[in-house]
Amino acid sequence: MTQAEQLILRTEALIERLEAVFSPANLEPDWNHIAYRWLPSKGLLPILRPQRVRLDDILCTDLAKAEITRNTRQFVEGRSANNTLLWGSRGTGKSSLIKALLNEYADQGLRLIEVEKQDLIHLTSIIEVIQDRPEKFILYCDDLSFEADDPSYKSLKAILDGSLSAPPENVLIYATSNRRHLLPEFKQENQDVHIVDGEIHQNESVEEKISLSERFGLWLSFYPFSQDQYLQIVDHWLAQLGAETTANETTRLHALRFALQRGSRSGRVALQFARDWAGRLPEDVQ
Repeated sequence: MTQAEQLILRTEALIERLEAVFSPANLEPDWNHIAYRWLPSKGLLPILRPQRVRLDDILCTDLAKAEITRNTRQFVEGRSANNTLLWGSRGTGKSSLIKALLNEYADQGLRLIEVEKQDLIHLTSIIEVIQDRPEKFILYCDDLSFEADDPSYKSLKAILDGSLSAPPENVLIYATSNRRHLLPEFKQENQDVHIVDGEIHQNESVEEKISLSERFGLWLSFYPFSQDQYLQIVDHWLAQLGAETTANETTRLHALRFALQRGSRSGRVALQFARDWAGRLPEDVQ
């Protein structure tokens, strides 16, 4: 072996030792915070200014809000609770609801860890860091969906219900998605059903896609808002911002026009309009 080859081997061995010492799982996070973000190269980083959303600010989703609040309360109090999938129309309060739960239960030990979809392959490493902590952790995956060839969904599937290791009692996964089954569905797959003894059976690819969502113990659906619900949310935020509500016909017409321009009557659009309208000067109103 040449001297150069020996140097390369020694360098590779040194790199491996350094990676073992400074891997994210071995970096102690700063636990004096309520929200964190997982970065594979740095581990758990605190979010210094988490959004302070109130449960009272989440409107027109009463059933879903009641269900996830109950589930989260059970979790915080040390009782059994379920991993939760919040799915449905965009801008209807799915992610805001999870942030509001953190605000509601942080004083009781609830913590939130934001995990990007591509980092789900690190779920085992994240859990190793937090499983012996006294706090209760929600791993939060926003806008979750997978492509057909995306391997990261298998890591999520195993953690939810499929690994030989028992899931820690201080960890739940809350995910939001516009898709109920998280994976793309194709017309051909639904045509490939077959009948056995008079019963309809989906093909294997469809079964695989459904099985991921089914591992969430609680499904919560979010539907598009009606015009009246949209205006109700607009009025809530206008009142919060000290502006005139849609009881004023001019305000109402502008609120409806704002939603029409964006093609959506979502809660997000309602808040955007309220911010725009409350910040205008009298001469800006036309």
